[in-house]
Amino acid sequence: MSTVSQLFNSSAEDVWRVIADGWLYSGWVVGASRIRAVDPDWPLVGTQLHHSVGAWPLVINDSSRVTAVTPGRSLEVVARGWPMGEAKVEISLEDRGAGCLVTISEDAIKGPGTVVPKFLRDPAIDVRNRETLRRLELMAAGGAGR
Repeated sequence: MSTVSQLFNSSAEDVWRVIADGWLYSGWVVGASRIRAVDPDWPLVGTQLHHSVGAWPLVINDSSRVTAVTPGRSLEVVARGWPMGEAKVEISLEDRGAGCLVTISEDAIKGPGTVVPKFLRDPAIDVRNRETLRRLELMAAGGAGR
């Protein structure tokens, strides 16, 4: 899996507030262009958020489903973005003083993305997830999800 981490100045609680609000997903997840619906119990296991990927007018409607969660600490989802396929994404938060360390691990699990060799796939995922972490940090610091 591709894994990137970033030390945030925001608390794990503030970061989790952003993650736990499915309507904010497209604000910090690179590639998600809009949110169409969020299951009421998001982010409990089995719940989904329905998003679009791509730039208008070339958007694809799809969804992400929670496969594991430890509220305030970690979230695992299967993110769909067909025709590219599906990816397993794990996000974890670790307290570090007044801030926290946020880690995203991701890899393709189904579809055309799985045939791209890891030595090509991982660097591309790393770049995208570094920007995802930058956006998540800004949203948490700015009070999103409160």
